[in-house]
Amino acid sequence: MLIEFLRGYGILFAYFVVAIITALAFRRLVLPTEVFRKILHMILLCSVFVWVYAFNTWWISAIGTMVFVVMVFPILAIAERKLKTYSELLTERKPGEIKRSLIAAFSMFAVLICVCWGLLGQKYLVIASVLAWGLGDAAAALIGKHFGKHHIEGKLVEGRKSVEGTVAMFAVSFAAVLVVLIVHGSLKWYGAVLTAVITAAVSAVVELYTRNGMDTITCPLAAAAVLIAMIYLWGGLII
Repeated sequence: MLIEFLRGYGILFAYFVVAIITALAFRRLVLPTEVFRKILHMILLCSVFVWVYAFNTWWISAIGTMVFVVMVFPILAIAERKLKTYSELLTERKPGEIKRSLIAAFSMFAVLICVCWGLLGQKYLVIASVLAWGLGDAAAALIGKHFGKHHIEGKLVEGRKSVEGTVAMFAVSFAAVLVVLIVHGSLKWYGAVLTAVITAAVSAVVELYTRNGMDTITCPLAAAAVLIAMIYLWGGLII
């Protein structure tokens, strides 16, 4: 167990070191703030592949996510106090945003790993759920910011969101989930298409009505709930 944990953490450490150094190098190119934010978002998003494939045992992976938070949170807290350029460098919209995102994201990873991999024995559901949120959310932010002309407002919508951004999230979430389902091969093509459509639609609606940046939790969990239900109904999952 210890060897597996250390091996998995070694891969995880190497991944984050390379990814963060690369991201900071791109930062020197004076990228637009929103683009750099999404690069950081993608680094976090793609770490799901490490959590799923660098570890052979689900509970070691799940515990590892919490250990990671315990290790990184103090580092971020110290950097926040000591570095004057901390918030600017990491493009925080609000003080403490990165720390909150750290806790939210890795707690979400832990829950998905426990349920999808641990309880159901299906690693691919972890990946599909995270990609439905992560890739879709990145598309919504970039498309909505640069091409959004038709805005959605309301008491349940935080600020102003665009129709174009929501449509982009649906389209990208649909494509991501469909690719994962087809690669895994647990459903017929028509079942995979319908499942991807419903999952993407639910993810887009949940993102639209989630406030305070909590879509990091609500969207992947909503996607997982839909995926589990749909795949079970299609007979591709035994509970």
